[in-house]
Amino acid sequence: MTLMAPPPLDQEDDEMLVPHNDFVDGPQPMEAAEAASTVDAQAVDDPPSGRFTWTIENFSRLNTKKLYSDIFFVGGYKWRILIFPKGNNVDHLSMYLDVADSATLPYGWSRYAQFSLAVVNQIHNKYTVRKDTQHQFNSRESDWGFTSFMPLGELYDPTRGFLVNDTCIVEADVAARRVDDYWLHDSKKETGYVGLKNQGATCYMNSLLQTLYHIPYFRKAVYHMPTTENDMPSGSIPLALQSLFYKLQYSDTSVATKELTKSFGWDTYDSFMQHDVQELNRVLCEKLEDKMKGTVVEGTIQQLFEGHHMNYIECINVDYKSTRKESFYDLQLDVKGCKDVYASFDKYVEVERLEGDNRYHAEQYGLQDARKGVLFIDFPPVLQLQLKRFEYDFMRDTMVKINDRYEFPLQLDLDRENGKYLSPEADRSVRNLYTLHSVLVHSGGVHGGHYYAYIRPTLSDQWFKFDDERVTKEDMKRALEEQYGGEEELPQTNPGFNNTPFKFTKYSNAYMLVYIRESDKDKIICNVDEKDIAEHLRIRLKKEQEEKEQKRKEKAEAHLYTVIKVARDEDLVEQIGRDIYFDLVDHEKVRSFRIQKLTPFNVFKEEVAKEFGVPVQNQRFWLWAKRQNHTYRPNRPLTLQEEAQSVGQLREVSNKANNAELKLFLEVELGQDLRPVPPPERTKEDILLFFKLYDPFKEEFRYVGRMYVRSAGKPMEILARINKMAAFGPDEEIELYEVVYPECGYYVLMHLVSKSILYAPHLTYVFYLQEIKFEPNVMCEHIDKKLTFRTSQLEDGDILCFQKSSEVGSEQCRYPDVPSFLEYVHNRQVVRFRSLEKPKEDEFTLELSKLHNYDDVVERVAQHLGLDDPSKIRLTSHNCYSQQPKPQPIKYRGVEHLLDMLVHYNQTSDILYYEVLDIPLPELQGLKTLKVAFHHATKDEVVIHTIRLPKQSTVGDVLDDLKTKVELSHPNAELRLLEVFYHKIYKIFPLSDKIENINDQYWTLRAEEIPEEEKNLGPHDRLIHVYHFMKDTAQNQQVQNFGEPFFLVIHEDETLAEVKVRIQKKLQVPDEEFAKWRFAFLSLGRPEYLQDSDVVSTRFQRRDVYGAWEQYLGLEHSDNAPKRSYTANQNRHTFEKPVKIYN
Repeated sequence: MTLMAPPPLDQEDDEMLVPHNDFVDGPQPMEAAEAASTVDAQAVDDPPSGRFTWTIENFSRLNTKKLYSDIFFVGGYKWRILIFPKGNNVDHLSMYLDVADSATLPYGWSRYAQFSLAVVNQIHNKYTVRKDTQHQFNSRESDWGFTSFMPLGELYDPTRGFLVNDTCIVEADVAARRVDDYWLHDSKKETGYVGLKNQGATCYMNSLLQTLYHIPYFRKAVYHMPTTENDMPSGSIPLALQSLFYKLQYSDTSVATKELTKSFGWDTYDSFMQHDVQELNRVLCEKLEDKMKGTVVEGTIQQLFEGHHMNYIECINVDYKSTRKESFYDLQLDVKGCKDVYASFDKYVEVERLEGDNRYHAEQYGLQDARKGVLFIDFPPVLQLQLKRFEYDFMRDTMVKINDRYEFPLQLDLDRENGKYLSPEADRSVRNLYTLHSVLVHSGGVHGGHYYAYIRPTLSDQWFKFDDERVTKEDMKRALEEQYGGEEELPQTNPGFNNTPFKFTKYSNAYMLVYIRESDKDKIICNVDEKDIAEHLRIRLKKEQEEKEQKRKEKAEAHLYTVIKVARDEDLVEQIGRDIYFDLVDHEKVRSFRIQKLTPFNVFKEEVAKEFGVPVQNQRFWLWAKRQNHTYRPNRPLTLQEEAQSVGQLREVSNKANNAELKLFLEVELGQDLRPVPPPERTKEDILLFFKLYDPFKEEFRYVGRMYVRSAGKPMEILARINKMAAFGPDEEIELYEVVYPECGYYVLMHLVSKSILYAPHLTYVFYLQEIKFEPNVMCEHIDKKLTFRTSQLEDGDILCFQKSSEVGSEQCRYPDVPSFLEYVHNRQVVRFRSLEKPKEDEFTLELSKLHNYDDVVERVAQHLGLDDPSKIRLTSHNCYSQQPKPQPIKYRGVEHLLDMLVHYNQTSDILYYEVLDIPLPELQGLKTLKVAFHHATKDEVVIHTIRLPKQSTVGDVLDDLKTKVELSHPNAELRLLEVFYHKIYKIFPLSDKIENINDQYWTLRAEEIPEEEKNLGPHDRLIHVYHFMKDTAQNQQVQNFGEPFFLVIHEDETLAEVKVRIQKKLQVPDEEFAKWRFAFLSLGRPEYLQDSDVVSTRFQRRDVYGAWEQYLGLEHSDNAPKRSYTANQNRHTFEKPVKIYN
């Protein structure tokens, strides 16, 4: 087993690797299935690595959402595999490695493992799909793996070799390692270099950035790109790259790349989407080349990486030659069929003969025999070789990774054999001898994997491995030979157990090579120091480093300090009506003091006096407290005894939550001259109340002050004082309300789930605690002015809101009173709407209420779009984790309120996606939409039709509807509906079948006329399947089907020669082409070739003619027909999105 270096424990590792989340309510009981399992290399003392093989029978008939394997032991730990046979809410097989005993492990457990998961190709092991990764398992992430392991279409296609006799074989190679080994490694201390943090799926970018950084000439040029102190790294690629390189050069810990990806214009979703390192290299260099124009470093990219080659066509029999000079920044070299880099270069310059039908048209000479080829005019100082490890396999109709052994030398001589790669125009005085600088490695398969790099920064004998945050010293063998690829024999670690040598394909191999020309290495590997870095950049980055160090120091010393947050009247005036409506203040936005816990509080008061200009004797501090109704208010003033204590003692008294903060309200009384005066005497009867004023015409809330009242007093006694606060007349009638708005709260749900454990005969009961956040309700009670404050249950710190009585109930106001306004504020929600066709672009925003029902929301959207019928609006919720629309749209009136549309698990979004339908959504939901490919009986024509019918309709209804849309060969023609998958017919749908359960996502639905000869079958006639096929020489002569399958009637005693006549007529194949075709009887993919004299019917067993798809008459010939567009849905593959740098 090839082991990979472990990642940092705090990162979300690997490309599209996630802990599984099956998105169901509560844990699900484990399902049993018919499966057999074995563990290879299982010793008594249990080695730290091993292979587990899981054989799953009746795979396609599994009706469970998820399935666990038996438990196996590696490294003394219990493991098991978790799969989702139909995908974890995706159209891919989902597969994870799971810690089997996670529910019973002690608090704080963790374990580290490097592992690979595989689905074995049982026809040819070379095409086994394998993905490897590494993870730090813990209680929060007890399983880890691949949600999109491989497309379901490939897995379930019986010709692909992953399902044989409905059996699937899954493997797990696991190497467990102690966590201590990882944590003890200090990259800077051990190697002098630091790594880059992985944002989720950015290891491909990290390996490229490390390679570019360690080309000092390139780094120097980046430093010299003009930037200013006013630039922001998140908006400037040059500054972000300068910042990143500076930190790589001078930081002691791993460096984050978020500023750089933000400067690219990427969002979180882009950072979790793995791209191709070769493509990123080109896009980034093109972007830098563009941004270097007009600067002192213009042309650097060309000087470093640009070479030129000459494409030529030279006539053999006449004196004519055509040439074209082209530049390149990197070279793509073939891996398949080449043993090393030299063989790839030989193939690159290989001469092609243009003759026969492929002759070259020379201008004045007409068609001529010619030679066509490529030769190099010059090579660049830094030669980037992209190895073509990924290719499109036309036979398999999919992308494949080439893991063949491919060697590359430490020194590359491109002048060899008398300059065979060079054109006549090349400068032969330049010595093209190169030395290897870096090797970028891809570990994994075609659907995902991991990137890292081996680099020689100074071209010395010492190599370093840059694997995200971790940098280690490596020897030359590890950097070169072990990255050649090919096969490796697993050493026998357990004599007596499984003694057969096991060879396995090495899925980690070189993907990109960087060579530096010997004659240029002194120039390229130059010295880069601080004088190369702009002064403003040095100042900025040193300041950032100092702030970071200060934060680190503060964190380390946090236990020695208390943070005191002091709120004042000025904060209430500033915040109420802007950010705050229900409470008094946001403590995150008030002045905070970091004070040593041993400092006497009276000394702290002196600091407050200096800060706010309030003498110590004029300060009165109130403690905040959470009350029984969950509100958070100033609760009581500090006593003289408390003020005599230290800050730390006071914090412990006031804060039962035992955090490092002390929250205070500073009461300051102002005299006639607006200068602070001593606070008034306060008795036990006095209550401190805070007042807010509401203006319904302006829809405005503001803080107007506070006052002491007697608990036995009544509001009517202080009306004049309240009016004075609001600058009303003394006799203005007002209405008073008490506002109670508790903090967000939490409650805990306890789930009890019975789990059947395979290795124990008894049941274990597992309790799951789920913390649920609830939104508080607004309580706004009218105050009876004739009742005492004590009767109204008012106390210190309570808030009274008031407004003019004459304004209450005004029809001119949307919210005429305090309760209606606060209810509006509590529920208002600004929603960003995006078109489902452009899911990354905000199109418009609407201010809505969380209490709006479904009809309210679609009506507002329709109104904004100018649409008369709101029922034609269909909405889709936002996935907060993927930053994409959810897969399923919201059903018509499928949710009660807007808030239900916005909540995604424990997060609330402000994004909704919309689409405008051609028919009302309720009508559409009652319909089943099918895409049917109609094959015309007499024309070579296929047309896709969209059929919409009620879900209770039958296949017969579909065909009746189709008849009204297509041209038939005759009016009485009968149609049938077929299910076609990967060029085979799997089913003829009975006319009575309900269409509700028909799935056209993976299978093609084909409609065609039933030929007359099939309607009149004789007693000995047979209806057989006929498929086109070819043999894939690269896959051990495996049969590959293509083209359109069809049925054919064969008669008793009819020979192949007679059948061929009818097939040729049906398919209209020219004689010359048809003579090349071969005919075979195929059963379970094995062809038996037929002679013209063979009686065809004798080969086919008498069984249900429509269920005999595994037996067919095969027509072997090359596939010359153009691909029809409609076949795309039966050959789905996940291709990587293009890399885009937006800024």
